Amino acid sequence: MTTTSSITIAVLGSGRVGSTLATGLAAAGHEVTLGVRNPGTAQHDVLASDVATAIETSGLIVNATPGDTTLERLVGHRDALAGKVLLDVSNATVRSTDGLPGGLLYPDVSLGELLQDALPDTKVVKTLNTMLFSVMTAPGNLTAPPTAFVSGDDVDAKRLVRTVLQDLGWDDDWILDLGGISTARGTEAMALMVPSLLGALGFVPFALTVAR
Repeated sequence: MTTTSSITIAVLGSGRVGSTLATGLAAAGHEVTLGVRNPGTAQHDVLASDVATAIETSGLIVNATPGDTTLERLVGHRDALAGKVLLDVSNATVRSTDGLPGGLLYPDVSLGELLQDALPDTKVVKTLNTMLFSVMTAPGNLTAPPTAFVSGDDVDAKRLVRTVLQDLGWDDDWILDLGGISTARGTEAMALMVPSLLGALGFVPFALTVAR
């Protein structure tokens, strides 16, 4: 699906999540910059730059960095992130020995809330954090309609994110606005289901959904 209005987007993180999102957003017609620590060594089909430059030259910032280090990474760019929309897809978990989520790093609050508190001049929106990375840009490949939960305090920021999700192939009926950023506590906690789901299903595309 191709968007009718290109948005300048910075994707922070060059792992499987970040790479998948950057490629999908670029294919949808957006101007995408991948923000990485060492842009000279990045091997991607989209433009790569250092994190600071990627943030400064983009209106929408996608955080695909590891959730357990996200706060430290982004607080250092507080001034550059002011006035921008931050689409956060990460989950802050304590890793087990197998690398899978073993617990919540912030059990009494969500990473989304902590980001909003730490970046008061940035509009934080949480979404796409309840699925395998491949589903983020190809939701229609599943056998049943998935749900993209959206949490955030700013209505206009959530409207922008909804448009971007639709560009990635998300039907409007599959996008569920849960309310303010505090509702991210519930979706982030769903990360604890990942080890069990992978154990039961294998490493296959999946997403959590609400049947109505």
